[in-house]
Amino acid sequence: MTPPSDGRASGLAVALVSAAMFGTSGVFGKSLLAAGWSPAAAVLVRLGAASLLLSVPAWLALRGRWRPLLERWRPILLYGVFAGAAVQVAYFNAITYIEVGVALLMEYLGAVLVVLYEWVRTRRRPGWVTLGGMVVAVAGLAVVLNPGDLAGADPRGVAWALFAATGMAVYFITSANTTGVPPVAFVASGLGVGAVALLVFGLIGLVPLRASFADAAVLGAVMPWWVPVAELVVVAAALAYVLGFVAARRLGSTVASFVGLTEVVCAVAWAWLLLGELPSGLQLFGGAVLLAGVALVRAGATRPDGTPAG
Repeated sequence: MTPPSDGRASGLAVALVSAAMFGTSGVFGKSLLAAGWSPAAAVLVRLGAASLLLSVPAWLALRGRWRPLLERWRPILLYGVFAGAAVQVAYFNAITYIEVGVALLMEYLGAVLVVLYEWVRTRRRPGWVTLGGMVVAVAGLAVVLNPGDLAGADPRGVAWALFAATGMAVYFITSANTTGVPPVAFVASGLGVGAVALLVFGLIGLVPLRASFADAAVLGAVMPWWVPVAELVVVAAALAYVLGFVAARRLGSTVASFVGLTEVVCAVAWAWLLLGELPSGLQLFGGAVLLAGVALVRAGATRPDGTPAG
């Protein structure tokens, strides 16, 4: 049974707004990194503050019914550690070595990883459209990385961006399969788990936690450090995650992940408008090929009526 057309239309709108909000994280996150913040510290503050911000609406949504959270502790743990902490730390590390748009394009290979996960889990080979899309996506990635000029692609940034792709895959899988828990409660709990995990990793020395209260260069102007922090917490985390979760439930993981590809376009647009960063023409072509491949992957995983393929 497919969602009503009005529900899918509203879900599409919510997904687009969420993608635009997520797309701002690279621009404002990069300003914090340039001001002396470590990627893990920036993500810790982003996740922790967003979780606290959402705690009150989460408590109101649960209305004292804590059992659903306890029953869903596994997806909450996965969501927090991988879709929350790991993907953001990896992405912020990636953009210290490669451009924002390129890092995000590689991160969205997570949609291909979702298909591989379903292949292993169900032991059913994907259709030829899906497999063809995976080949096209990898070819697009090769063009983005420009293998003829390896000096232009820092391997550290490439490695971090590919690791972020695994977190993106977990985000798609968990967001659409958590019925019974209010979206705001699930997101608040997951982001809180991610913040705690990062704090523990920082205390035992696995990741560096370094913050700076110096002014940051934002949008061509020097502003207090809390300006980019506030944007990352309120817009690019709290609102973006909740809206993305709602969209995944209304559209399903397949359609939601496809619409989520617009985050790449938004991030490139924000980086161009606000940072003056624009990938080369060859990289833009490779990005278009990569997105076409991912679109084929998702189309091949869905029947014409919008339900998952067998």
